[in-house]
Amino acid sequence: MCRSIKTLRGATPPPTGDDVHAAALQYVRKLSGYRVPSTANRAAFDAAVEDIAAVTERLLGELVVGRAVAAG
Repeated sequence: MCRSIKTLRGATPPPTGDDVHAAALQYVRKLSGYRVPSTANRAAFDAAVEDIAAVTERLLGELVVGRAVAAG
């Protein structure tokens, strides 16, 4: 769907908060069709990015990563 979103699971070095936020931003941009939302849509856009980043952090923290994935 979004070619610029990189796989974060098992990444070396581990993804930073900035990596997760960037992926969430790209995802919301793709779904909404906005690169930069209008003033009327800014709050909803920003809230979606923050929510998706939080869920992504939780997902990455809960995934069990096997040796093959961790090794690369």
